[in-house]
Amino acid sequence: MFNGIVIEQHDGKQRASVQSLQDSQLPEGEVTVRVSHSTLNYKDALAITGASPVVRSFPMVPGIDLAGVVEHSNDARYQAGDAVLLNGWGVGERHWGGLAQKARLKADWLIPLPEAFSPAQAMAIGTAGYTAMLCVMALEEQGVTPGDGDILVTGAAGGVGSVAIALLARLGYRVVAMTGRAGDSDYLTQLGASEIIPRADFASAGRPLAKERWAGAVDVAGSHVLANVCASTRYGGVVTACGLAAGMDLPATVAPFILRGVRLIGIDSVMCPLARRQQAWRRLAKDLDLAALGSIGDEVGLQQSLELAPELLAGRVRGRIVVDVNR
Repeated sequence: MFNGIVIEQHDGKQRASVQSLQDSQLPEGEVTVRVSHSTLNYKDALAITGASPVVRSFPMVPGIDLAGVVEHSNDARYQAGDAVLLNGWGVGERHWGGLAQKARLKADWLIPLPEAFSPAQAMAIGTAGYTAMLCVMALEEQGVTPGDGDILVTGAAGGVGSVAIALLARLGYRVVAMTGRAGDSDYLTQLGASEIIPRADFASAGRPLAKERWAGAVDVAGSHVLANVCASTRYGGVVTACGLAAGMDLPATVAPFILRGVRLIGIDSVMCPLARRQQAWRRLAKDLDLAALGSIGDEVGLQQSLELAPELLAGRVRGRIVVDVNR
């Protein structure tokens, strides 16, 4: 027997609770993992609350991230006792995920846990931090250097934003943090932000072109925020888009792209190829200051993560939520 969060649907209504489960209930997969830590991400909160139809089948164990130790493997790449982690691949949506003490998974979805991180540290990074690293890599590959000018990070106090600021600042970029919570200024400054600006200035319809400001940007918001970020990006600048916290729409014009040569780069972490994932985690081990994880991540248990899900959706949670599934 093991414990996990289970999302069930009855008469069209969704309910999530911590339940005792049996190994025989685990889905098919080559590798069984004894999970030690998971996370609570925005997508997990949507699944747990039912605020968006994230879950594709019921019952479902949510959790798009996990770290743990292999308990049993039918794949030669992994042996019992190996430390592994997982991000994305549809777990917590189509396949039982990490918010449980055990998971059974496809071997192709796993990567070895980097030696630089403990399981808890890897989950303080999680999908959010790995996505932030993919954004930073894209900026670098598009030729954006620290000498080119300011890099804007939207949703700065969230998981992606927090890690992006820490990474960019350590790499020598001047980071401007956008947030809707004035009380987070000290936190963002400690992570490395040089300037804080209010989200309200970007949250409604703006002009097709605004004053040129950003050499690059990491955007988690979408909608009017992303449109205004593109409109205020410098000639030849690069905007990486990885989220939809403000909406899935993009009420923009082509003006920034055809008059300033702005490049909008989409970042997907869910189905990202294995080699790219491994590259991102190697870079995280090299470029992320582990001391920053202490301020970025808070640790809770399974029951507490249920209670925090609506708070996360309401924008009242800062940084990362690490879930110790054995608490």
